[in-house]
Amino acid sequence: MAMNIKRPNGTEDVLPKDVYKWHTIEKIARETAESFGFSEIRIPTFENTDLFLRSVGETTDVVQKEMYTVKAKETEFTLRPEGTAGTIRALLQNGLLNEALPQKVFYMLSCFRHERPQAGRLREFHQFGLEMAGSASPAADAEVISLASTLLSRLGLKNVELHINSIGCPSCRAKYHEALRAYFEPHLEELCDTCKERFVKNPMRLLDCKSPICKEIGKDAPVILDYLCDECKDHFETFKKHLETFGIDYVIDPKIVRGLDYYTKTVFEFITNEIGAQGTVCAGGRYDGLIEQLGGQHIPALGFAMGIERILLLMEKLGCDYLTPKKCDIYFATMGDAALEKVMELVKGLREYGYCAEYDLMGRGVKAQMKYANKIGAAYTMVIGDNELNEGKARLKEMETGREKELKLDDKFTANFENEYFNKVLDVMDAENSSMFAFTGEDK
Repeated sequence: MAMNIKRPNGTEDVLPKDVYKWHTIEKIARETAESFGFSEIRIPTFENTDLFLRSVGETTDVVQKEMYTVKAKETEFTLRPEGTAGTIRALLQNGLLNEALPQKVFYMLSCFRHERPQAGRLREFHQFGLEMAGSASPAADAEVISLASTLLSRLGLKNVELHINSIGCPSCRAKYHEALRAYFEPHLEELCDTCKERFVKNPMRLLDCKSPICKEIGKDAPVILDYLCDECKDHFETFKKHLETFGIDYVIDPKIVRGLDYYTKTVFEFITNEIGAQGTVCAGGRYDGLIEQLGGQHIPALGFAMGIERILLLMEKLGCDYLTPKKCDIYFATMGDAALEKVMELVKGLREYGYCAEYDLMGRGVKAQMKYANKIGAAYTMVIGDNELNEGKARLKEMETGREKELKLDDKFTANFENEYFNKVLDVMDAENSSMFAFTGEDK
């Protein structure tokens, strides 16, 4: 029997007909990050497991339930569940934190978590994210959020709301932990097993539980903002003023604690109600102790990540525009071996100038070749056979209008095609400008 092998559950194939949507997000994200002074970094798909135990936190769902950890002989490693830990490790290991600060890097990568697959949440998912290391200023918090806000706007996303909170520093969090334990202790037996463990190790994670019972118990829990020390309180107030300077609206949301242990002070999420339960499209915050925790000096840092699959879901829901996918500029239909040899010469020259040029590789007849050219959306076609070779010229057909023009099949063919191509582009621009400035009724 033939094998029926399918992709693993919780993964997706991105087909050629859809990949241009990904290119749109990647291009706009890259250009936006670079306009804010960020440079791209690329890190390994897997890291030593200890990196995530030390940074993400042993009491988090990611570490306890979701990590893909592999043992090969005496080696153990984990597929990255998120991008921050590996990026900070790379900055440390390669000495970038000894150079001019702040260090500002962005990445586009795949991550892996073993969780229940659902819309916008996969076991292999993709993120655009960035990290800034070196600045303790609340202006850096606002700058990073401004970048995220700019990117979402450039993608055409609307109805996305910024939620912010401060989870303080280790000093004020210690007092808050005491208040949380005092609040939850009378309900300890009602909590889920995971939250019973969190009660001891990290009570703030009690607020992040998805269990309906635990959420109901925690709805009136103390608020972290009431326990901030003076420094954290000043940081948060200044941060809010900077957001207002940027003209960025926000909602203060004391329930945001983030799911990873390395966060301190500012945390934030961009949330939409357009795509159901998985409404967070971007999340991040400050993690001033992470670099020191991983063996470096005390260098403050912050960043965010946004899930590309969720961005795509939202763009589809809102009917956002995408970049136009690249199509065939010219398709050559050939008749005979001599014509095929000549076309191979022509496409080589065209491709060197960046044009997408194709010809028949299936041995089809001319009629079938033209049908194929139409199917792939070729802008121009040209039929070449013995007659065209003997005359040294052939007719270039513009598929949209049916207009034809004769071109010589000589060493100036690419330049002559380029003239025709750009004349068409200019005609389109002229038509668009004419419609833009057209007036009805009386003259201006």
